[in-house]
Amino acid sequence: MRRLAIPLVVLTAACAVPQSPAVPPAPVPASAPAPTPADERAALRRSIDSAVNAPQFANAFWGILIVDPASGDTLYAHDAGKLFMPASNQKIITGAAALAQLGPDYTYRTTFATRGSVRDSTLRGDLLVFGRGDPTISDHMRKDAMEPLRGLADSLRAHGIRKIAGRLVAGGDAFVGPVLGYGWDWDDLDYGYGAGVDELLFNEGFTLVTAYGGAKPGAPIRVTTKPTTRGPKVRVTALTVAAPTDSGAKKPELIFRYDSTTGGVLVEGSIVVGDSADEEVAHRVPKQAYLDALAEALGDRGITVAAAKTDTTARVDTLFQLISPPLREILPALEKPSQNQIAEVLFRTLALEKTGVGSTDSARKVIERQLAAWGAKPEGAAVRDGSGLSRHDYVSPETLVRVLAAIRSDSAFQVFYDALPIAGVDGTLAKRMRGTPAEGNVHAKTGSVDKARSLSGYATTADGHVVIFSALCNNWTVPVRQVEAVQDMIGARLAAMTLGTPATH
Repeated sequence: MRRLAIPLVVLTAACAVPQSPAVPPAPVPASAPAPTPADERAALRRSIDSAVNAPQFANAFWGILIVDPASGDTLYAHDAGKLFMPASNQKIITGAAALAQLGPDYTYRTTFATRGSVRDSTLRGDLLVFGRGDPTISDHMRKDAMEPLRGLADSLRAHGIRKIAGRLVAGGDAFVGPVLGYGWDWDDLDYGYGAGVDELLFNEGFTLVTAYGGAKPGAPIRVTTKPTTRGPKVRVTALTVAAPTDSGAKKPELIFRYDSTTGGVLVEGSIVVGDSADEEVAHRVPKQAYLDALAEALGDRGITVAAAKTDTTARVDTLFQLISPPLREILPALEKPSQNQIAEVLFRTLALEKTGVGSTDSARKVIERQLAAWGAKPEGAAVRDGSGLSRHDYVSPETLVRVLAAIRSDSAFQVFYDALPIAGVDGTLAKRMRGTPAEGNVHAKTGSVDKARSLSGYATTADGHVVIFSALCNNWTVPVRQVEAVQDMIGARLAAMTLGTPATH
């Protein structure tokens, strides 16, 4: 207890001072006791209840579950058994199931074969490409998506091939059925994040198209494409215009979309003199985009493709295989930026490897069996795709927490944990929860489609406990940042609290 300093009063004989009545010393205030773990849990419940029951969320739906997996205690629950549209939290299920069933060292193999004989440096037939979904031929994964394809061209030259008299042909049909997912929004289909997938996939299903305004109004617009430079075909109807002089005037806008006339890209609208704009435009036919990119890579290495019709009954001989990086390197490229096409490839890969049929129906059954093996309730999820783009995916917080808890017992858990975005550090959480105890601590997956925001993952408390949480929100009308602020508050409070009992990992 802190002692009070009491001044010493000295009376002199020359000055008689009347004595005042004795005044008892003021009571010494006791120091406020430190909050107990029970107090902190109660405060956590009050803060979340206050947030989700705030007037601005009167028309919204919240589902939240927070558990301490070591003790089995539920720290907080709010409609945790209800179904919510998870958006990209669906990738938690896809990524965990792929890691558990395929293993961290799983690789994709793309086989290249000849159909016809090779004479005088000419393949007198077709070059066949048998894909199984390799999602890594991309700028994202390889820095230059063309680099591995040029490497394939070098391998062809090493086999003595300088000319292909026939065509480049996609062999087999590993991923049967539509390239698009069930229930995807048609407004998304022109853009990279809404691209379909197939067993041959180039640059995650899109081309980056960049348009540059001319030097003066009315001047032509210059367009570039990447990673390929000679495709897809781009048709431009847009105009270069002068910058608006009225500060309140609407800024000119370019629109990039699929061109149904040519099967390429249409650039329309207008752009200011000297300005530039770009867009990731989806490939509508993934296999053909891969073959077109391969043809460009072959040309870069001096191999011509005549594309003549040849004998399709000729003998097929395998030349070589392209082996992808392992799943342990693919998973961060899925989870951190929330990459939809890698998720869809993994979804169908599970079906192909476990049932022999790479369809979405088979994939759904594989996921459902895995959820059951992890102890999730059958009614706790409705799975329609691997990415969460579908408006028909539904998952409960209970199911997500069950998956997050189950994968912790997998020998490859560290791969999964490290692949998740880290609050304030990277991925889709790079700018969230900065300056809070959650920064560098919370590993969690975000989810974002219209009227659905999700955040589920792991937080380590101040006394070393790993807690698992899932916070899903659907159907609000306030600015989305208000929804994310509640989820961020939960992550920060979990990182700052203490549970009191010895932590076990």
